[in-house]
Parts: sequence; C-alpha cells; structure tokens
Amino acid sequence: MGQRLGVYGGTFDPVHFGHLRPALEIAAALDLDEVRLIPCHQSPHRDAPVVGDAHRLAMLRCAVAAGGPFAIDDRELRRAGPSYSVDTLAELRAERPEARLLLFLGGDAFAGFPRWHRWAEILELAHLVISPRPASRAANRAADLAGSELPEDAAALLAERRAACAAQLDAQPAGRIFVQPVTQLDISATQIRALLAAGGDPAYLMPLAVRDYIQQHGLYRPQPSQR
Repeated sequence: MGQRLGVYGGTFDPVHFGHLRPALEIAAALDLDEVRLIPCHQSPHRDAPVVGDAHRLAMLRCAVAAGGPFAIDDRELRRAGPSYSVDTLAELRAERPEARLLLFLGGDAFAGFPRWHRWAEILELAHLVISPRPASRAANRAADLAGSELPEDAAALLAERRAACAAQLDAQPAGRIFVQPVTQLDISATQIRALLAAGGDPAYLMPLAVRDYIQQHGLYRPQPSQR
C-alpha cells in the first residue's frame, strides 16, 4: 500500500485555526503521511474570494511555516475556470497511483455532496473523511452525522458507504466514507472578515503569522471612499 494522502481544499479566505486544527487531528488519527492544502481559484459552491489568489496562497504559506504534516498545492490556482475536486483528485491519482487519497469535508459540505460536479467519480478516486462542524451551525447538528439533519440523499450515501473503522480505508483504494470527530472550533472566515472590516483584531483565531500578513497588507479592511 502507498502513502495515505489527505486532500483539503477550500477558499482559505483567510485560513484560520478552524481549518488547521481539525486537519491536524485527522492526520494524526488516521496516520496520514501528508495533508495537501489546496486553495481553489473559483469555488463552484461559494461566492468569489474576497482577496486574490496570491494573498490567499501567501497566507497559507505563513500558516504552515511552523511545520506539521501540511504541504501546499497550488494546482487549482493555476487552472482556469471553476475548481472542481474531481479534476484535482484525478490529477493526484495519476501522479500518485499507489496512494490512498482521503478527501476532507466538513459536515455541511457533505450535506450537499450528492449535488457536486461528477460526485460519483470522486468516490472512484478517493475516500471521504467527514469532520462534523460545531453544533451551533444549523447545517450539521448531529455530532455523528447520522441524524435527520442530513438531506435524504446524503444520509443514504453515508449509510451505504460508511466505514465502521479507519482500517477499512486501507481495504480498498477509494469509495468509503469515514466520520472522524475533531475538536470543534466555531470559527469561520466570514466571521473573521467581518471582524477585520469593523477594525477588530483576529488574534487567537488564526496563526500569528497570518494575522501579521493581513495587517501588513491591509487585507479585508474597508476601502477608502473615492473622492
């Protein structure tokens, strides 16, 4: 069996501890060799990022400079058009044919997974690792994702594909869904952007190096009025 490679995509606008701590815990729990942080160019599921690709990539580099299992992969920033996970996973599979690919999703993202672009092909390329979001987020109040809050199609997919233990992820190259509880940090990039727009300080919500980068470049601050 090849390496176990975590794949974690997102806008990271900006990156914060709500991204990093759960990813670190998943890597430790599943004995992953590496976690690829993959900033998207254009999310099919969200509005366009507030700051540009170069700044989001630079903030990720600041965030992981202290070490850990993280590696930054900028392939989606170099690809034109929407950033589809299936394309990224297909590229990674071609590059690392022996690796176990584990795509990280929050519970809220998994709720919409059966409506993703070519979602069935994703399960032919990778396993899914689902980390429940904090209970205060209405999209996922069931700590184990088994509650009625999941849409019917997502709940049925979870019941069909769920791995009872992490060892089952090694039994086949792709296609299983594993739920990994993590420390629930109720932090969102939307919250941080609003805080910064109001002149607040995001200390202790993100790595200090990311906070310093934001302050240095004046990111997420209200633009001065044009005269």
